[in-house]
Amino acid sequence: MVIKVFLASSSGSTAIKKKQQDVLGFLEALKVDYAPLDIACNEDNRMWMRENVPVEKKPTNGIPLPPQIFNEESYCGDYETFFDAKEDNAVYAFLGLPPPPGSKKREVPMEECNGDEHTEEVEAEVGGETGEEAAEEKVAEEKEAVEDTEESLEDTAPVKEEEAQEEVEDEEAKGEDDQPVSEEEEDE
Repeated sequence: MVIKVFLASSSGSTAIKKKQQDVLGFLEALKVDYAPLDIACNEDNRMWMRENVPVEKKPTNGIPLPPQIFNEESYCGDYETFFDAKEDNAVYAFLGLPPPPGSKKREVPMEECNGDEHTEEVEAEVGGETGEEAAEEKVAEEKEAVEDTEESLEDTAPVKEEEAQEEVEDEEAKGEDDQPVSEEEEDE
């Protein structure tokens, strides 16, 4: 299976150039066989790419920008979904390739490989959990962190209220002493 990466060799956008370099560099580092297909110099490549990117994955203007990644005829995703897979350590699953020997990832059938639509079904790297279980665990950890933060705020809130009350009382006491006194009041 050959991974097809659709690129624009003469893009004026530095953002697109960086994204293309990131994808190619990462594929080279993983020693994944890929074919760079230029859409700037080859109209057939451009038309094939545009026709084969799923409608739901196309931007609002309808024209997908490079890099776009395919496994033979099967759409894998764009740079954003590639980046997400890279961050999740799920590039092989994203590309629809079997993981290298010794990897903890399970092989994802080609039917499930379509950009980011299968990420919940891919096993997480830690403990063989599914993506959904890992997400639930992460939500639970975040809730616990929020509760811990709220508790620490509650512990400091009464102290701050007492300090604020003391400051108000001090200001009021100063205010009474600093008031100008008329001669009549002094005589009393």
